[in-house]
Amino acid sequence: MIVERVFPAVTWLKSYNRVQFGQDATAAFIVTMLLIPQSLAYAMLAGVPPEVGLYSSILPLVLYALFGTSSSLSVGPVAVASLMTATSLAAIAEQGTASYLTGAITLALLSGVMLLLMGVMKLGMITNLLSHSVISGFISASGIIIALSQVKHILGVQAHGDNVVTQLLSMMSNIAQFNSMTFVVGVSVLMFLLLARRYAKRCLVWLKIPETYAASLSKTAPILGVLGSLSLVYVYDLQTYGVAITGNIPVGLPHFGFSLPSLELVKNLVLPALMISIIGYVESISVGKTLGAKRREKVQPNQELIGLGSANIASGLSGGFPVTGGFSRSVVNFDAGAVTQLAGVMTAIGIMIASLVLTPVLFFLPKATLAATIIVAVITLIDFSILKKTWLFSRSDFYAVLATIVITLLLGVEVGVASGVVLSILLHLSRTSRPHVAEVGLIEGTEHFRNVKRYEVKTAANLLCLRPDESLFFVNAAFLEDYIVDCINKRQEITHVVIQCSAVNEIDFSALEMLESLNTQLKVANIQLSLSEVKGPVMDCLELSGFLQHLSGKVFLSQYQAFNSLSNA
Repeated sequence: MIVERVFPAVTWLKSYNRVQFGQDATAAFIVTMLLIPQSLAYAMLAGVPPEVGLYSSILPLVLYALFGTSSSLSVGPVAVASLMTATSLAAIAEQGTASYLTGAITLALLSGVMLLLMGVMKLGMITNLLSHSVISGFISASGIIIALSQVKHILGVQAHGDNVVTQLLSMMSNIAQFNSMTFVVGVSVLMFLLLARRYAKRCLVWLKIPETYAASLSKTAPILGVLGSLSLVYVYDLQTYGVAITGNIPVGLPHFGFSLPSLELVKNLVLPALMISIIGYVESISVGKTLGAKRREKVQPNQELIGLGSANIASGLSGGFPVTGGFSRSVVNFDAGAVTQLAGVMTAIGIMIASLVLTPVLFFLPKATLAATIIVAVITLIDFSILKKTWLFSRSDFYAVLATIVITLLLGVEVGVASGVVLSILLHLSRTSRPHVAEVGLIEGTEHFRNVKRYEVKTAANLLCLRPDESLFFVNAAFLEDYIVDCINKRQEITHVVIQCSAVNEIDFSALEMLESLNTQLKVANIQLSLSEVKGPVMDCLELSGFLQHLSGKVFLSQYQAFNSLSNA
């Protein structure tokens, strides 16, 4: 049992059969076709050599297969993590240098260690600290930055910048470098990928390919774009017309090893690594849970931290950069019929073969093709419908999402993700600092109490019955105290205050001190404070503190008992 908890793969290996192998092999072939161009493209986005993208797609897949709990999640380089890698390293080293690659490897190792430690400490609940709407806004803004950052490769110009303003200004200042041949290649591949996304499945179904496989095969269109464009470059010698190509990609497998990074480098990258870890985990666990729900498969958050942590450590040790679960690859993996993580292991084998055999062919691959691949891939990340949804549902969420999008677009992903985390925390604190407090009354003919503003209820002039719909702790303690004091100041006839604690799951020390102070204030005013429907753990804390010994009123089992006992007092 312990072995299965540590290595979830043992569970499915026990009952693995030939049918499952066939399903996994089919899915692995399709995902490999998608992952090859994606790995190269995301390596370019991260600013590392193209072979590093392939290296990041081998050992991480194997380690996640051992420690991960999702049968469909496909781990490897992804758009947002790649952009965050490039942004984090921009101020430390210049792209193309050994120091830059060392920084990328260090980011992977730091991210892996952090995720692993969080998993061991069972911090899978960390996703609860981040507002889904805020993260959606950040990812949408990142998608725009990523897409815009690739336009320079389509135009054939030099440009830089980690936000939309600097990118646009940089491209405009270098527009004289515009290369028409590069533009034709890039736009052609871009249009092909967009059309393939819309019509490829229909064409494959028309060719009598089963719809299940047609949906998956249609996602591998990037490999056709790669083959077609590099063939054109090779046949017509387009690099002589200024079309930038990837050039020589070393043949072979990654060299495994570890050299201790400098303390200065670790200090500079520890915060970016934490941000990459959190965003990567949120993205991965979201994809894992979504696909898991379709198979009624439970994804273990804490074990996922260990799985992703192990994958990132493996990436760093094999010369790669930060990885996480990718949405598009995972969906393709799922739709192609993968039933276990052996599909991921077979995908890793496919990438190994590509690294040994195909890299010489990729010499003529245009960078504009990789840019088009990235642009089409990140289009799915951009979803501004969250603005409409939050505007209609919660204005505070809307402003938080809008602020995250604007900050990310104008100041870059590092500031954007930091602001997203801060805004998520502020949203939580804002809501809990001013909890909903309902004055309740009895619905006649029942023992139920409801909000006096929503229902026709029976009340008593001398009785103030309040139901705070939140646990009581330091953030909202003063709010509840002020609320009660304001109520009794407005209604001089009140002689009893009853706090209905049905929604109070916890009372911290600050809230306890507030209750003691409130009890004293009310006692001076000849008003008794009582509690009702106190939950067991809360009652235990109140008894241990000695608060109940000084309580001016009583603790009632139900609000109905409190009302009957005190309404005539």
